[in-house]
Formats: sequence, structure tokens, C-alpha cells
Amino acid sequence: MSQFELLSRYGPRMLEGLLITIELVAISVTLGALIAVPVALARLSASRMLRALALGYSFFFRGTPLLAQLFLVYYGSGEFRSFFESIGLWWLFRDAFFCALLTFTLNTGAYQSEILRGAIRAVPRGQSEAAMSLGMKPRWIMLRVVLPQALVIGLRPLGNEVILMIKGSAVAAIITVFDLMGATRLAFARSFDITVYLYAAVLYLVLVETLRRLWDILERRLTRHVVRAAP
Repeated sequence: MSQFELLSRYGPRMLEGLLITIELVAISVTLGALIAVPVALARLSASRMLRALALGYSFFFRGTPLLAQLFLVYYGSGEFRSFFESIGLWWLFRDAFFCALLTFTLNTGAYQSEILRGAIRAVPRGQSEAAMSLGMKPRWIMLRVVLPQALVIGLRPLGNEVILMIKGSAVAAIITVFDLMGATRLAFARSFDITVYLYAAVLYLVLVETLRRLWDILERRLTRHVVRAAP
């Protein structure tokens, strides 16, 4: 089979898989960000119980392989099928895509929470003290003063986390999610042509480089005042 025939036969399926990869990563990163904010605040809380719970969540998902977490969710949920059926959630755990989405969300949420926690700590204390002198309540100081600055500080490591999720999402193919890697494995199983993996690598590279450039533009726009203030 010529390379033209190979691309014409399997190229469209690989492009569909690329869209599934983008969808999977975009949704999981967005939901992970929603988890990261309360977890990061819990890590900084004065409550020992909240700190312990947040630390346990972060410790587990940052300290174990993503593939092991995926297997625990996808295969482990079958052990509790009757329970999930009784509460009406089995439709979620019986679907490989949703299992991958849940796993990726919990995984990236743990990493994003640590990034955000570090960024919050990096915001100068004088910002909070100035807001307190104006009579602002602590929660509004956090929401309106500290968090916006922390997001700017953490923008670069957050971008790196998204890139790592794009590359890590390839493990979803192992549980039959036909993302880019899943479609590539199928193409190789039918064609036995190793170059399909080269094409997949190129697509991943294009996706990551495109995101990196867009992230650079976003970072420059959000930090333009910092750049101008630099000597």
C-alpha cells in the first residue's frame, strides 16, 4: 500500500481521533481547573481537616501513574456496578470516553491545584495587606486581588500542564477510546505500516506547537504591564 493510499484510507479517521483528543483534553482541563481552585484554597486553609483532605487527593493523583488511575476507574468501577446502577451513574462508568474524562479531570485537577497554590503563595503579601487596609473582606481579597494575580503567575506552568495532558491522553487508547492514538493503533492493526505512528507523532507535534504559540500570545497580553515595568 502506497503512502497516498494509506493517508486516504486512514487519514480522515486519524483526524477524527485528533478532534476527540482535543475534546477530551479541553473538557478535562476545564473541569480540572474548577476542582483546582477549592483544592488549592483548602491546602492553604487554617483547617487541619481541609488541608489533610486536599493533601491526600493531591498526593494520590500526583504520585501514581495516569495509566494506573485510568485502569482503576475503568476496570475497577465494574466491581461496584450494582451500586452505580442503584444511583443511576452506571451509564457514565460503562463508557470508556467518560471514564477517561473523569480520570484526566481528577489527575489534572491535582496538578493544577498545586500550581495554583504555589502561585497564590507567590503573590506579595503587601497586596492583601493593602486590600485589608481598604476594608475588604478576606474572601473578596482572595477573589478580586490574590487569585487574578496568581493566575497570571501560574500561567506558564498551567500551559505546561495542558501540554502534558495532551501527550498523556494517548493512554486513553488502551481502554478503546478512539482518540488520535486509538485511531492510529487501529490503522496500524489493519495496514501493518509503522509510518502511521510517524503521522500521529506529527499531528501531536502540530497540536502541541500550536497550543504553545497561542499560550505565548496569551501570556504576553496578560503580562504586558509586567514586561513594561521591567528595567
